[in-house]
Amino acid sequence: MEHFFYDNFGVSENTLNYVIIPLLIFLARIGDVSISTIRILFVMSGKRNIAPFLGFFEALIWLLAIGQIISNIDNALSYVAYASGFAVGTFVGMYIEEKLAIGRVVLRLITKEPVHELLTFLSENNYRYSILDAEGKTGKVNVVFLVLKRENLKHLTEAINRYHPSAFYTIEGVKMVNEVNLIDDSPRQIGFWGLQLKRK
Repeated sequence: MEHFFYDNFGVSENTLNYVIIPLLIFLARIGDVSISTIRILFVMSGKRNIAPFLGFFEALIWLLAIGQIISNIDNALSYVAYASGFAVGTFVGMYIEEKLAIGRVVLRLITKEPVHELLTFLSENNYRYSILDAEGKTGKVNVVFLVLKRENLKHLTEAINRYHPSAFYTIEGVKMVNEVNLIDDSPRQIGFWGLQLKRK
């Protein structure tokens, strides 16, 4: 590598060892950690065809970064670049994962207030839901279940905060759902049975 940069770009050995190589390691770590984050997302979403493809490039980039560290084992900047790239790569991967919004989530909402306005909103926006009567520590409550695409989550939570700002709700990722009642995008309300998870 030293000869390549020197012959083609006239880069000195010090510049190569203390600037270029740490920078390449830094960028490589950003790349492989970002890919790793996205790969885990695809694995959790059950996308088996894409995850191995990403894993190949993740491992390849990681090996290239490790190879440069071993070749420059006495260069402390290589270690700093490696750790810094991991930290930045984690942030970049989370940002990409948030923007991709792949997969579905299940939202559970619990409130003591009547949910008529919220249910009207859900029906008008083609959200499939189930509602149950339950009892909590302080008395009767309404429990609303939904399975929805992650890309629609912000739209829904904004509505919840508008209609029921004091409601308690949880959100969890869903690896697989019974697609029978989810592939049709036409407005329709489904029962609780439509939220069953697949089991292997």
